[in-house]
Amino acid sequence: MKVLKSFLILSVAILGFSYVNVKAQSFSNSGEIEKKVFKEILKLPYYGVFDSIGFEVNGDTVILSGKVYNGVNRKSAERRIEDIEGVNKVVNNIKLLPPSRFDDSIRIRTVRTIANGGSLYRYLQGVNPAIRIIVDRGHLTLEGVVRTEGDYRLANILAQSVPGTFSVTNNLEVTKEKRF
Repeated sequence: MKVLKSFLILSVAILGFSYVNVKAQSFSNSGEIEKKVFKEILKLPYYGVFDSIGFEVNGDTVILSGKVYNGVNRKSAERRIEDIEGVNKVVNNIKLLPPSRFDDSIRIRTVRTIANGGSLYRYLQGVNPAIRIIVDRGHLTLEGVVRTEGDYRLANILAQSVPGTFSVTNNLEVTKEKRF
């Protein structure tokens, strides 16, 4: 059963149909625009575990940031946000990750390693996976949230064990929020 779960998770991640991985956002009191931006990013059709988009709202301007594996996501995010009522300007600072077979192999090995790493597979499941895997020229970054300090440490240990990486940056946050 564990092998089947790992295969399914890996297949979904590779095909890019894990849909969404929006960085955790906290909404301000006047957060209607923030909520709409968050929802629109979640709706991006090719947004997957290898993408990470964040945003900041300054008045009627939305500043997009992060890194995406698929170039369609960069432009689609900008277009969707421009159509939100109350948004007059979108600054798109989303970086498109360079195509690389070397990086792709690291992505696949990282998903496989985390999916097989005890209870961490649950963080890769669903429409909005809690862990995102960003690989840029051999440098691996983990983004997202986990529930416990133990999961944070295990994810870090597993990421460090992935062959071929030049460095690992663990930007995971530990949250008590019921999200998984």
